[in-house]
Amino acid sequence: MARQQERAVRTRGALVRAAAEVFDEVGYSGASINKILDRAGATTGAMYFHFKSKEELARAVILEQAADLRLPEGGGGLQQLLDMTAYLAVEMQSNILFRAGVRLAVEQGATELQDYAIYEWWADQFRQELERAREMGQILPDVQEAEFARVLVGAYTGTQIMSQISTGRADLPERIASMWRCLLPALAPPEVIAELDLSLYSGITSATAAADTDTGSDAAKTEPPA
Repeated sequence: MARQQERAVRTRGALVRAAAEVFDEVGYSGASINKILDRAGATTGAMYFHFKSKEELARAVILEQAADLRLPEGGGGLQQLLDMTAYLAVEMQSNILFRAGVRLAVEQGATELQDYAIYEWWADQFRQELERAREMGQILPDVQEAEFARVLVGAYTGTQIMSQISTGRADLPERIASMWRCLLPALAPPEVIAELDLSLYSGITSATAAADTDTGSDAAKTEPPA
């Protein structure tokens, strides 16, 4: 029984990752179940044991997009939030599961997919960092953390779409830095902004590779929404 359960978990994982690769390459509309099965090395029966449709499989990719992420941990506050978004910019360039999940979430309007949960989940991650920044005295008095977190998710989403169209996301870290230079004056007083470091956006390397090779790195694996 235990072996069967392990095999089922492996099969499901292979299907999700194969689907992510195909969705990343051709989008939801261009992906076929047969192509995903070929990529996963799985049977039709295995597919329908775990997922009832391509839509259900795509939704799994959306909701599990953060499964491989290891968000950097530091001292908290606004620098932590900047580091997090810099990390995500690099992961968007190299992490197929994350990238495919984001693509599908953005393309929902053109498909039968309609799931806002992942946006709420990311907004909650950002809100938590903003609340820590509030405790550290870094946030302007009239800022609403939850509201700003939702704005940040929207700004980040739009910025990565523009970067994808323009350069295939090659300039995404720099674009995110520009986004922050515009947003920070509405979030924090000048003396706090002066202490923040945006330099990591230029020349930042893949955090996925670093997390995989450096077991002692200061990073935390992210749990995706249920």
